[in-house]
Amino acid sequence: MTATEPLTPSRFEHVPLTVYRGSVEASRAVAAEIAALVRERQALGRRVVLGLATGSTPLSLYAELIRLHRSEGLSLRNVVTFNLDEYCGLPPNHPQSYHHFMRVHLFDHVDIPAEATHIPDGMVPAHEVDARARAYEEQIRAAGGIDFQILGIGRTGHIGFNEPGSARRSRTRLVALDPITRRDAAGDFGGEEHTPSYAITMGVRMILEARRVVLMAWGEHKAAVVRDAVEGPVTAQLPASFLQEHDACRFVVDANAASALTRYRTPWLLGPLEDQGLEWDERMTRRAILWLSNKRGKAILKLTDDDYNETGLQDLLRVYGSAYDANLAGFYQMQHTITGWPGGRDPSRTKPGDAPVRPLRASSAGVFPKRVLVLAPHPDDDVISMGGTLCRLVEHGHEVHVAYQVSGSNAVSDESLWRALVFARDSGLVSAETAGRLDEVMAAFGASGALTASADRERWKGLIRRHEAMAAARECGVPLARLHFLDLPFYRSALPRSRQLGAEDVGIMARLLDELQPHLIFAAGDLGDPHGTHRLCLRALQDALRTCGGRGWVSAAELWLYRGAWAEWAADEIDMAVPLSPQEVLRRRRAIFRHETQKDQALFLGDDRREFWQRTEDRSRRLAQTYNAIGLAEYEAIEAFKRYSLESFLELNPV
Repeated sequence: MTATEPLTPSRFEHVPLTVYRGSVEASRAVAAEIAALVRERQALGRRVVLGLATGSTPLSLYAELIRLHRSEGLSLRNVVTFNLDEYCGLPPNHPQSYHHFMRVHLFDHVDIPAEATHIPDGMVPAHEVDARARAYEEQIRAAGGIDFQILGIGRTGHIGFNEPGSARRSRTRLVALDPITRRDAAGDFGGEEHTPSYAITMGVRMILEARRVVLMAWGEHKAAVVRDAVEGPVTAQLPASFLQEHDACRFVVDANAASALTRYRTPWLLGPLEDQGLEWDERMTRRAILWLSNKRGKAILKLTDDDYNETGLQDLLRVYGSAYDANLAGFYQMQHTITGWPGGRDPSRTKPGDAPVRPLRASSAGVFPKRVLVLAPHPDDDVISMGGTLCRLVEHGHEVHVAYQVSGSNAVSDESLWRALVFARDSGLVSAETAGRLDEVMAAFGASGALTASADRERWKGLIRRHEAMAAARECGVPLARLHFLDLPFYRSALPRSRQLGAEDVGIMARLLDELQPHLIFAAGDLGDPHGTHRLCLRALQDALRTCGGRGWVSAAELWLYRGAWAEWAADEIDMAVPLSPQEVLRRRRAIFRHETQKDQALFLGDDRREFWQRTEDRSRRLAQTYNAIGLAEYEAIEAFKRYSLESFLELNPV
């Protein structure tokens, strides 16, 4: 297994780091290292003590260890394990407890003796926590100490549940969870109000005592914290940074999680690009000039030779000859991303002097009207992420279809369902028999206000989301006949972390693509989605396009990725920027308002307490301000898209 980057860190990196193309390749490499250690110790008649982590990060590692056990005869009978942490208040059989997690994802599938597995007890009475924590550490020492510690990293920089502020010498203890940590876990617990506030965690000191430490991180949403932990100072405000002081630690990350490192984001600071096997292509030139514009606080066309020379960009001046010529290259690249015609203009109505529709390929620019397929993972992603562009495509006369990939039922509270059932009962539109049935269902809510999980409950919640999506699409002018509710089966898994794509998911997607044969496909490229649905939906599109690969329409189609509620494309990655007027921003807001049940979700699914429409408007307004700051026109808001060729899209790794 070959890493995509050499093992030697750059001068900005304070801990060894290896970058792999994707999480599967990275996990296989780590699993191979663990397997080699296990076999080496078996030959000596000795045991191996592993420190284990939970969460989504180690899932592919555990899957590979299970494969090695089943297919290649790897025995783990000489392994002793100690887990990092456990939520307080969850019994071992709770579906979200880490006891349950480890059984489901590893222990039940390999031959580690049950008595050799150790996980902190989340049900320990408060007055016994300290004594039990000391006893847990003594068990680790009695086993000989941890030989190989696996870690993930949270968005707060926590390792285990050592949240910001944890001291280097902190011990195993009870901790209060950071609000961001709880919000990231809220999707697993059905809301932040149901998410534990406390956990028991192994301390930083115990982690650093492990003989070998490997921290794994996947996905763009981990990029910033990986950069800070690897390149920043050692600080208790980012506990993962303490790993810089460990003599046998390595960060193992995928390309997405590494994307904010200096070697990728600003490689010119490491020296001439040609010495790094890189070149000043259009994308790198644009990235450097936008970086310089922001660093100097100047519009692009105001940058001078001194600005380039004083910030490490002499190499770019050498390529272009002067700041004037380099500035023009960067300015025109950004200017040419802007279009008010995201689907192209009707050739019969084009007049001499009309601005070109630059972002579209020449092969498709003359096709009008186009069949446009907008893929929304959840039933509100279309209007949240590209509502203004959606309205514009409809107004320009294109045949616009919207496909909602999952039902979104998990994001409907029981309270919202209760209100809907009360309305149905009292409306007078249902039979007496049905009204009686509704009375029985409402009585089942009980004093807790929660309804027991059932197929009916999930179907009803899915219908609520479906009708909200219909109302939002109506606001945008999309006919109901062009709405497609795919209800991909993977979403029906009770445990979000256990969701996996199947042949049925891919088949549903492929049939829709073959039926519509779209000229333009807009899909969610929000790889930072902390709940994973966007990533699986993107994979479903990839696999479906592979299935349809031989059809003529595939090679002619254009693929554009938008970002969801969590982040926006960096300016240097944008290929199409659609400016919105104040009236279009308000229309998008009205469409988002049609998703009434999602107002409660904003309380625990986001990075703050704002509602989706507020975050959408803030994000698109900030992007408009970015364009204005570099010297382009001032707009109310901008929605952005990145173009992918079929080849590059199929190579994209959604973690």
